[in-house]
Amino acid sequence: MTLLDLDRLRGAPLCRDPFDFVVVENFVDRDALSPLVADFPSVPGHGSFPVESLVCGAVFSRLVAALTGPALRSAVGEKFGLDLDSRPTMVTVRGRSDGKDGRIHTDSESKIITLLLYLNHAWDRPEGRLRLLRGSDNIDDYAREVVPLAGTMLAFRRSARSFHGHRPHVGERRMVQLNWVTEPAVVRRELNRHRWSARWKALNPFAPHPRVGVA
Repeated sequence: MTLLDLDRLRGAPLCRDPFDFVVVENFVDRDALSPLVADFPSVPGHGSFPVESLVCGAVFSRLVAALTGPALRSAVGEKFGLDLDSRPTMVTVRGRSDGKDGRIHTDSESKIITLLLYLNHAWDRPEGRLRLLRGSDNIDDYAREVVPLAGTMLAFRRSARSFHGHRPHVGERRMVQLNWVTEPAVVRRELNRHRWSARWKALNPFAPHPRVGVA
């Protein structure tokens, strides 16, 4: 059974306002979605965690394999007109928002494509809905708002104008982020930064967690 619906991705329109992006609802096979949500790993707090740092079950591990596999790489490269064959991938997981996430940003220049897959059973609140913005200073000036429901996927090409963010939200907000990045050193740097962050938190358990990204 195929976990990701690549035909749905291929058939989805590539939007170019305000930057290149595609949104695909029901991207995960319907029969696999509930087991996948149930198998979401325990994430120790807010912030992004490299998938390598988490204990993942069989279903979630299968998702990671599908996200980093050649079939999705090919489909995303075709959609955006890019050759991603030689580009490394980086997978991070977020489980909670702390109210400071979602600040307007474009993602770092080391990222080529950002793919977000949401894994929340329901979402009826206005906060936490990702907005694809036309500028850097107004969260209400957006071209598209993406509700973070389980199975919804957003992918966009990082650029100097790929501004996005969401209204502050506190609580559970489950998401897997996949990035194709410019070079292997980017992946090594992020893993090293997370290891430093984990050691810092162990030594300072009551201090605020150092922020390692708000994608």
